[in-house]
Amino acid sequence: MKKIILFSILIISTLAVISTTANKTYFIDNSKVKKVNKKYGAKAKKRVELWDNMLQKSKDEKILKKLKNVNDFFNKIRYKTDPKHWKRKDYWATPYEFLGTAAGDCEDYAIAKYFSLRKIGVPDNKLRIMYVKYKRKRSKFEQAHMVLTYHHKPGATPIVLDNINKKLKLATKRKDLKPIYSFNAGGLWQAKNKGSVRVGTNNLRSWKDLMSRI
Repeated sequence: MKKIILFSILIISTLAVISTTANKTYFIDNSKVKKVNKKYGAKAKKRVELWDNMLQKSKDEKILKKLKNVNDFFNKIRYKTDPKHWKRKDYWATPYEFLGTAAGDCEDYAIAKYFSLRKIGVPDNKLRIMYVKYKRKRSKFEQAHMVLTYHHKPGATPIVLDNINKKLKLATKRKDLKPIYSFNAGGLWQAKNKGSVRVGTNNLRSWKDLMSRI
């Protein structure tokens, strides 16, 4: 009888450990996962756990692999404009809102990729969210767009992470993009003919609103 009781305790303990391990997240605070589950449901919770799993697998990879993994992961999410999705003209969603609702527009992709790469050790000074004008082929019209850029070192040609052209590309290969300004947590830059010029700290209203919700 004692052996049966001890065996039962062992089984229960083992299952508890397995359950705890299965629900463990490494880069995403578990309280955030619970909030997503409560607000958006089980499928949204699963998307956040898959995000965490991707980050865990990517953390020790070389930089190009990190960029590709993050870019590919978020580019699978459905595009939806702010007026249709949020009933607002312009809304910068947090990564949790983006994954929670499984939809968003260009700035949501760029923001989610930015925070993901920061979580796995890419320095802030190597990343910039860039506001650009995008020109479609065989069209004279330009549309506002946002991408994320990775700068290996000062003066180097950045790599573009985009949700329209989903492949990693050097900025010099993206003739369809016209840089206007860029920013990260540490500053704001204005685009010039060659490169960019820092114009100060990031005091963008939308950025401050975003940070208040993360």
